[in-house]
Amino acid sequence: MGSLSRTLRVGVIGAGKHGSRYARHIVNDVEGLELTALSRRSLTGQELADELGCQWYPVWQDLIVSPKVDCLIMALPPTLNRQVALACAEAGKPLLLEKPMAVTVEDATVIVQSFAEKKLGLTIGQTLRYNRVINALKAQLNVIGQLRSLSANQRLEPAPPGWLDQAEHAGAGVSFHSAVHIFDALQYITGQKIIRVMARTRCVLSQSMEDHLVALVELEDGTLGVVDSSKIGPARSGRFEFIGEKGQLHGDQVHHQMDLIQGSQAQPFDCGEPVSTIIPLLQDWYRFLCGEGENPIAPEAGEAAVRVCAACLQSSVTGQWQQV
Repeated sequence: MGSLSRTLRVGVIGAGKHGSRYARHIVNDVEGLELTALSRRSLTGQELADELGCQWYPVWQDLIVSPKVDCLIMALPPTLNRQVALACAEAGKPLLLEKPMAVTVEDATVIVQSFAEKKLGLTIGQTLRYNRVINALKAQLNVIGQLRSLSANQRLEPAPPGWLDQAEHAGAGVSFHSAVHIFDALQYITGQKIIRVMARTRCVLSQSMEDHLVALVELEDGTLGVVDSSKIGPARSGRFEFIGEKGQLHGDQVHHQMDLIQGSQAQPFDCGEPVSTIIPLLQDWYRFLCGEGENPIAPEAGEAAVRVCAACLQSSVTGQWQQV
């Protein structure tokens, strides 16, 4: 009997808006994974556990050490990630850690090292890598020849009042909670690291954490680009534009559109049907834990994205180019 016939029992730490998505997909959409436990401090957690047929732990420490749990998914305010992730590593259980994996480079590095020392699987939930427009951009990038410039944005609706505007919980604003997706996607699509940035941030509607970031970015080969991440308007977009020696590729991962532009002609590109990105990530994570596949999103990728986010915040303070 192959290892993919195994059932792995999963505990979800932080069953809020995003964590509950993971929990529901495990129950409804992914074979091989069984949701056995979830943790959330409020009684909403018990209601969700009752609905999904698993055990509720109001205290996350109890879930981590539970003998009913083989592996863990964590979707918490990122200021908690270091403490909770280290407890997962100490318990000897693989972890899928939602982005951003940390809000400081030091915390990200410590998390990566702790799992490496234990030889445990650590996967980062940079789910935008599973978006079909993003993968089409990556697959077709060579069509436009040598890359010469790029731009990208992720514009979302204003965040409701709550923990995302509180430094003790969020740690940062859109620089880490939204732009982290863009930075990881740019490095994934181009195969290049972002080596330095110059950024400005501001609070438009928020009180504490920045809700608008604009950054110049430079890739390893010298390519320059512009990144715009915000939560200041009522409409959303996720647009990526790559300018090369032979044309341009434009794609919007929110609206599921992509065009190859050569001269004045724009040719639409069929990216296939949209997918719920959490489902294929969970499927690949299961194969990885069973030893039948590579780590779908390695911890080094999560740490690299955190380094770019942190450099942007530092640059916004100094007003200077910042090395990543």
